[in-house]
Amino acid sequence: MPLLNVVVVLIVVGVLLWLVNAYIPMDGKIKGILNGVVVIAVVIWLLNVFGVLGALGGITV
Repeated sequence: MPLLNVVVVLIVVGVLLWLVNAYIPMDGKIKGILNGVVVIAVVIWLLNVFGVLGALGGITV
């Protein structure tokens, strides 16, 4: 995936998360959980895009 696409996806996700946080009334705890889930999902997606998760599959314990 080209780097420009990754940057565009990150910007879109950030703007959508900001819109949800700014304009949808929610309890602070729910917003915190939502933000955490989105951040974790984006980090996992980035690790997958850059091939780090694929490399971790070959490690045995």
